[in-house]
Amino acid sequence: MSVHAADPSLYRDRDLVPVRRALISVSDKSGLLELAGALADAGVEIVSTGSTAQTIRDAGYAVTDVSSVTGFPESLDGRVKTLHPSVHAGLLADLRLEWHEQQLADLGIEPFELVVVNLYPFVETVASGADTATVVENVDIGGPAMVRASAKNHPNVAIVVSPSSYAEVVEAVRAGGTTLELRKRLAAQAFAHTAAYDTAVAGYFASDVVADAAAPTTRGDIETPGSFDEHLTVDADLAATLRYGENAHQAAALYTSAGGTGIAQAAQLHGKEMSYNNYVDADAAVRAAYDFAEPAVAIIKHANPCGIAIAPADAADPIAAAHAAAHACDPLSAFGGVIAANRPVTKQMAETVADIFTEVVVAPAFDPEAIEILSRKKNIRLLTLPTDFALAPREVKQISGGFLVQDADRFTAFDQSTWTLVAGEPADEQTLADLAFAWKASRAVKSNAILLANQGASVGVGMGQVNRVDSCHLAVDRAGERATGSVAASDAFFPFADGLQVLLDAGVRAVAQPGGSVRDDEVIAAATAAGVTMYFTGERHFFH
Repeated sequence: MSVHAADPSLYRDRDLVPVRRALISVSDKSGLLELAGALADAGVEIVSTGSTAQTIRDAGYAVTDVSSVTGFPESLDGRVKTLHPSVHAGLLADLRLEWHEQQLADLGIEPFELVVVNLYPFVETVASGADTATVVENVDIGGPAMVRASAKNHPNVAIVVSPSSYAEVVEAVRAGGTTLELRKRLAAQAFAHTAAYDTAVAGYFASDVVADAAAPTTRGDIETPGSFDEHLTVDADLAATLRYGENAHQAAALYTSAGGTGIAQAAQLHGKEMSYNNYVDADAAVRAAYDFAEPAVAIIKHANPCGIAIAPADAADPIAAAHAAAHACDPLSAFGGVIAANRPVTKQMAETVADIFTEVVVAPAFDPEAIEILSRKKNIRLLTLPTDFALAPREVKQISGGFLVQDADRFTAFDQSTWTLVAGEPADEQTLADLAFAWKASRAVKSNAILLANQGASVGVGMGQVNRVDSCHLAVDRAGERATGSVAASDAFFPFADGLQVLLDAGVRAVAQPGGSVRDDEVIAAATAAGVTMYFTGERHFFH
């Protein structure tokens, strides 16, 4: 047992720690010179490495090279700089203990009270598509060692890993020193920083076999469908504390994933702050709209579509036409909905949206006139997606005691030629196009899902029912007269013919469904008797 654990009474109290000596080594040099200037003005000795030292020196501030402290030159292309007892003893000495203080004196080593370190840009290097050798060189070794050593020794050392903390630390230095509360808080941030960094590195190495440095290769996708790592770490940073969660009595926050390019990273151009439910619905809307290559609009309410449409080929303003068709599906439910477009919002679309109470509009961009029109509405939230927006290839869902992970359900390789005609005559070109649209759109509907469509637009949606017959009734009821002559898609097979019969009685002209029921023959017979075309897609699209 160590003496620390054996006799805590041997520790001396050390709340306020004046800063006399700082070690600075940063890749992100944002705010570096302001920090160096403030430390220099406060009489703090600055020890630094490589390009950081040179940047500080070029600005006219005194700086001691780390090689002068270690008595050993930076070597191996900078791989070895700070890995030395003269550095780490100064980081790890617990000066609450008299004999640690004495040992430092005997060794002629001075302690550090402040360490400012951020790590090599590993995530950014991977995201740039760099070859393996370059990525590996951006695996920081000395940086994490200094961060962890300083964080462990937070009773004596303040560790700073982000420029966002510079102002608070400078204020503390000027006020006479850092407090234990501040140092402990900074240590927590530091450990989270190195944990996230190690997670990114581990994910990279787990996803690919690292090529020999003599033959560098570029890295492929992070996730390979069907392959799962032994360990899952969810890494995200607090981006915003929300007013509340799904309900007013629930606290909530937004966290953003490192390297993420989704709805969480969208830029807000106008309107009230986003709520928890706004984010959920906006994400569902974006998923639905981006299932289509054609100009498309999805209108979402409580995570379910109340309208989805693609633009007619001859539309003068495709995205405005898509929105008008989507809204026509269920104008009552669209009130207070969330709209996503997969093309920039135009003036014409904005003029229509402005007359409808809408919570959020999210799109890749907005025409200037569209922003001006929609900004007249005080509360409507306008979001633009990141320029490199991409839907995640994997989805993670929390359950009690763990997580579920799956490959995302996407129409990345849609191939209608794989469908099997099981009833009626082969569909004509327009009917096939409507069936393809309905089948894709049904993926965005909560199960059990039934979607009726015509001319590239939904006309009736039945969602979230506990049996498929009720979903069929709901879709038909919402479509009304528009059910006659529409096409239908079902996200899963009809277990009995009764649900399909509801659609046949309403006058649908064609149906797409996965097939696979033990009673498929009964279902096929019902479609055949009605003279209705039916295809089996061979693929299910449950959405829970």
